[in-house]
Parts: sequence; structure tokens; C-alpha cells
Amino acid sequence: MKALLSVYDKTGIVEFSRQAAAAGYELISTGGTHRTLSEEGGLAVKQVAEVTGSPEILEGRVKTLHPVIHGGLLARRDAPEHMAELKEHGIDTIDLVVVNLYPFVETISKPDVTLADALENIDIGGPTMLRAAAKNYPSVAVVVDPADYGWVGENLANGGLSEDDRRGLAAKAFHHVSTYDAAVTEYLMDGKGDEELPDDLTITLKKIASLRYGENPHQNGALYAEPGTPTGMAGARQLHGRELSYNNLMDADAAWRTASDFADPTVAVVKHNNACGLASRDDIAQAYLQAYEGDTVSAFGGIVAANRPITQAMAEAMEPVFYEVVIAPDYEPAALELLQKKRNLRILAIEKQPDSAAYDLRPISGGILVQAADVIDEDPATWTTATKRAPTDAEMKDLAFAWKAAKHIKSNAIVFAKDLALMGMGAGQPNRVVSVHLSQRISGDKAAGSVLASDAFFPFADNIELAAEAGITAIVQPGGSIRDDEVIAAADKAGLAMVFTGVRHFRH
Repeated sequence: MKALLSVYDKTGIVEFSRQAAAAGYELISTGGTHRTLSEEGGLAVKQVAEVTGSPEILEGRVKTLHPVIHGGLLARRDAPEHMAELKEHGIDTIDLVVVNLYPFVETISKPDVTLADALENIDIGGPTMLRAAAKNYPSVAVVVDPADYGWVGENLANGGLSEDDRRGLAAKAFHHVSTYDAAVTEYLMDGKGDEELPDDLTITLKKIASLRYGENPHQNGALYAEPGTPTGMAGARQLHGRELSYNNLMDADAAWRTASDFADPTVAVVKHNNACGLASRDDIAQAYLQAYEGDTVSAFGGIVAANRPITQAMAEAMEPVFYEVVIAPDYEPAALELLQKKRNLRILAIEKQPDSAAYDLRPISGGILVQAADVIDEDPATWTTATKRAPTDAEMKDLAFAWKAAKHIKSNAIVFAKDLALMGMGAGQPNRVVSVHLSQRISGDKAAGSVLASDAFFPFADNIELAAEAGITAIVQPGGSIRDDEVIAAADKAGLAMVFTGVRHFRH
């Protein structure tokens, strides 16, 4: 029996090779793996070149791409004509393949990676061997994951692997290769076809955590991420608290996306994927206090996200309120100690990531809707004043704040804001005027002197009239309705300032 070993990640390979040799396998290997096994492990191991009779060429690009290797892998042991052909050409069967691939994902994740570096880390021989061995799994065992060395080695020493074992290992090998190929494809397509989505889209995800259940107890749930080191919410570190649930992660992501979209110190309090509290201040503790005041009733049991490290003062301000999750880039030691006294509070630390143009995917029956992420540079200085009165400087600051807040709230989204804080909001209503009513009801007396943001245009003037009755002084909206003139006239009649952005931010 022969075993072919060629691994980039040398973790555990010496010990596994010892187990294979003890089980009667003759070891064959390539460059770096050969040195590790012979020099560090003291094992008897042949170079691939000795077996093929051909030298490695092109700086090691061609080593295992040879009929002696692939004939030994692909020959069907139950086909007499295959075995006769191997004998005719002096080729021995290879019964065990242990391969892992060049670190392509890790390479392209480096900020200074060049195209030449990326191309050099596209493995050719490794995936080819994995596919060949996996295709012939009834006769060839293929191991791609060092985590499998332990149980595979034990089985080799105790009678060998069952066909089910081999089939499972083969499936894992094919999945590994498909994941690898998808990463290469995505890299090479990056920046191509920016105006249009690709005709073919390959998505590869790896389960990184099982969840207790999905949105409801009768639904299974798990967290998946793209290959490589997880980023964003998928890569958040849990510092304290109970296991995260599906809903925890959904709401925590919404809270983090909202807070981290603001440049100033900002805190978002989220319930059911919508901000019920949001504020920006020079001090993160003050931002929290103002965010909490946005809706003290809805804040109970919510998710808190801060785009700055949480200070002791903020932790102290949070102490009287029950929250499910708190998430921030970091925590002052005293703040973390205080928050950890809440036994059920899940505390997450997350790295601030630059805005990404990653795809936004939504499943529908029979397919998946794909769109570019809602990431766009917007400059309030480019907005158009539609009314006779232009916003004051103070109103303009609040309009910019409210507009960004509306982007993160379910459509039809209406936001009331004042002094860079959320006063009230309406979300997810089939009628936009109902969202205005809800914002007014939540804001109460705080609506007076607030500004309003609408994620899409106003189809009728009744929204403006209701906003004016609530005490709104200025409005930001995309514009573009066939009734814009009526809406503008209603704003002028009420003495409101209104600006058009020319951009819509629906979030269904």
C-alpha cells in the first residue's frame, strides 16, 4: 500500500505519517512535506520524482501532474483491464492521499497582496490529486483536513476505513476544492462587471456555529461564514454571557450596522431589527443616554451597539436596564467588569470594518435575489432645497443624521430626529402616513422642533400636513413623486424647509 502526502499546513502531519507507516503504508511525498517527514520525523519517505522518474519542473509548479501518480489514483481495482494496464506501464496503486492546499484565501486577505502573489498561490496539483482520489473513494482514502488525522489514523491501525468513512472523506475533499475554486473565482472577478451582477455566482459558506434554533424553536439554525477568518458580526468575539441565538445575531448585526455607519461617537438601541434609540454625541456615555431616551419602553430587552469602546460611565448608565446583547469595538476594563455582573447579558467585541460592496442575498421560493449592498457616498451639500425656506445649519445637521438613520430602518421608514438623536420612528408599514403617525406617537412632545427623514418620496401631501401638526420644522426625502409640486406646496404653506436627496434607501 502507498500513501501520497503533500501538505502546505504541516500541523500533525508527522504523527499521522507515523501511524500510516505503522499500518503498512509506503510513504511518498513532495518538496517541503518530504523534508518535514524525513528530517523532522525521521521517516522513510520517497520523493515523488523517484516514483515518477520525472523531476519537479517550473520551480515546483509541476510535480504530481504525471500518469504514474494519477494512474495509481484513478485505476479501478475491480476492473481487470485497469489493473492490467497499470502492470503494463509499471504503475503501482496509491491507496491513501493526504493533501491540503496553498493558502490562497489567507494570501489575498493581506492588504498589500499583488496579483502575482495571488496567482502563485493558486494550487493546481493539490486539487487535481484530491479530485482524483475522491472520485475513486471506494479504493482510495483522501484526507484534506488535519482535524481528521486522529480518527483516520486510529482506523488505519485497526483494520482500515469503512466505505462510509471513505465516502464522507471524499465529500469533504470535493467540498474543500469547490470552496477553494470559489475563492479564486471571486478574486479574479473582483472589480469586473461592476455595473452588472455576474451571470454566474458561486457562494461558499462554512458552518462556524450551531445555534439552539432559528427564529422560532421549531426551526433549525446555524451561523455560516465565507472561507477564511470570519469578519463582521460572524467574527465577533463573545466575552461574556449565554449562547447567542439566531435572533440575537440578527438584531446585533442590525444594531452594529446602524451605529458603525456614523462617524461621531454613536449608540444604537435596536429591537426587532429597527433602531428604537439612536444618538451621536462627543462622549459615548452621553450618546447612550440620549439613545435610551428615544424610547425607554422599547429599549427593554434590546440590543445596544456602540461605535466606540464602551467606557465605565456608559456601563454605569446601562446598569438599570435589561439588555440581551451589547456590542462594541472594545471595553474599558472597569466597564467590562461592571457589565459582566449581568449574568445573562451577551457581551460582544467586534472589529470595525470598512464598508464593503459585498452582495446582499435574499432567498425567495425557488431562487435567490441578489443585489449590491446599499453602500453609497452621500454629501448633504449636494442635496437640493425644494421649498422656499432652506434648512438652517442646525436643521441640516439633524437632517443628515435622520437620513442616515432612515437607511437602517425598515421601509416605509419615517424618522423624527432632534439634536442628533432619534425622537421617534415608524417602520414596516404598508402606508407611509401610518409611519408618520407612529413617529408622532412615540415622540410625543419631543416632536416639536424635530426634523423628519423619509426613506422614499411622499406620494401625497397628507404626510407633510401631519408632520407639520406634530411640530416638524424640516424634511429630507428623495423626491421624484408625480405629486412633488403638491408636497412642496404643503411644506411651503406650513413654513417647513424640505430638501431632496435624489437617492432612495428602501430596506425591506
